[in-house]
Amino acid sequence: MNTKQDLNRANLNLEEKSPIRIVQFGEGNFLRAFVGYAFQELNKAANFNAGIVIVQPIENGMVNLINDQEGLYTLFMKGITKGQEIQDISLIKNIVKGVNPYTDFQDYLSLAKEDTLEFVISNTTEAGIAYREADTLEMQPPSSFPAKLTVFLYERYKHFNGDTTKGLKIIPCELINYNAKTLKEIILQYIENWDLDLKFKTWVLECNSFHNTLVDRIVPGYPRNDIENYNNQLEYKDNLIVAAETFFLWVIEGGESLQKALPFNKTTLDVKIVKDMQPYRTRKVRILNGAHTSMVPFSLLYGNTTVKETIDNSFTGAFIHKAVFSEIIETLDMDKAELESFAEEVFDRFRNPFIVHNLSSIALNTVSKFKVRVLPSLLEYVKIKNKLPIHLTFAFACLIQFYKGNWKGAVLPVQDSNDIEAKFSKIWESDNYLEIVKTVLTIEEYWGQDLNEVSSLTNTLAIALIEINANGVEQGFVNFSKQFEDV
Repeated sequence: MNTKQDLNRANLNLEEKSPIRIVQFGEGNFLRAFVGYAFQELNKAANFNAGIVIVQPIENGMVNLINDQEGLYTLFMKGITKGQEIQDISLIKNIVKGVNPYTDFQDYLSLAKEDTLEFVISNTTEAGIAYREADTLEMQPPSSFPAKLTVFLYERYKHFNGDTTKGLKIIPCELINYNAKTLKEIILQYIENWDLDLKFKTWVLECNSFHNTLVDRIVPGYPRNDIENYNNQLEYKDNLIVAAETFFLWVIEGGESLQKALPFNKTTLDVKIVKDMQPYRTRKVRILNGAHTSMVPFSLLYGNTTVKETIDNSFTGAFIHKAVFSEIIETLDMDKAELESFAEEVFDRFRNPFIVHNLSSIALNTVSKFKVRVLPSLLEYVKIKNKLPIHLTFAFACLIQFYKGNWKGAVLPVQDSNDIEAKFSKIWESDNYLEIVKTVLTIEEYWGQDLNEVSSLTNTLAIALIEINANGVEQGFVNFSKQFEDV
């Protein structure tokens, strides 16, 4: 029986490492399948020669596993592009090491003194870019990511005596709008609260640059359910395999200096360095994320369990397609051909046979997601067309039904705050659908306004709920459609 060799640099003759040019906060699946891959491609195409040091942003993380494999791991990319199946395997080898500031704070601070360092990249989840009042300069380390970065920048400023050429390009990838702007504001807040040198504040503002971003790639991560198949394709043992789709989009706000610093135009990757990323963000949030969020309650109530099942099914697939192409796209002020091309690409991604994307895994916080991703399309459609969009409205009714928590004797995968789940549970004690809708729509903290004021929305949602409960999702929608124009 052949025993596979361990994954390390000596066994693969990869002992030469690139200089440290990037510090990356976060070691999760997404960054390893996105940033690690992107810079490896840049190293190959442009002789960029950038090594990455990964910083573990929370106390419990994976840095030990990364160091056990000396920064090496395998990325499997699979997808469909214009009907063609694409598969690729890449050994990612640009990670120099991982650092855990909770166990070796001095090692963390030493990174700030690296002469070759140019970039800071992060993905510490949406909750990561947050201000925590309890954080102090003396903590080793502070708890929040912005406080850790403030300490890091201060160490660099002191070590290089305020050298104006030693500032960094800071590129956060967290999925919040204006991620870099928000991060900078929090850093400035810490500088003020910690009473740090005003010259340091000037150095942060004038010698460092902060770049808002949009990232887009579906990364299911470690393929636990099919790991034997993945392992059989490798000649070594890898405990950090990560699976991702082939689609890749990185939009970064910046000018000519950033384009020169990051020559991604020499690669085949879709990296856009633009003055304003908001149109791209709106497109992605409304079409891709909006389709996902519209899909989840509706498709789970129908009986599907995955995104692919939803798109492949003749009824649910057609429903989501019409919601996107006939309703969401109609509300966006961008070139229609470009929007439709992007949407077709999104549906290709949804059909990816290599990615098992469970609806339950994207059901988290559906209320807040609906507010950001779907409700703006619904309201804009009403404003433009002076009528409700039938598919988005029915999807809204399905959301209300979903938050009842059970359907046909089965428990639904509702995943939200205890307050929201308890509120819906109380609302669903009523059996009066009109009253249920009125109560839900009046909660302004969920929707940003009292939605009962939207013309005919309350009555229309009540009719949809009546039909869903009497006839199920498919026949309920057929019946609802017949009544829709008369509401």
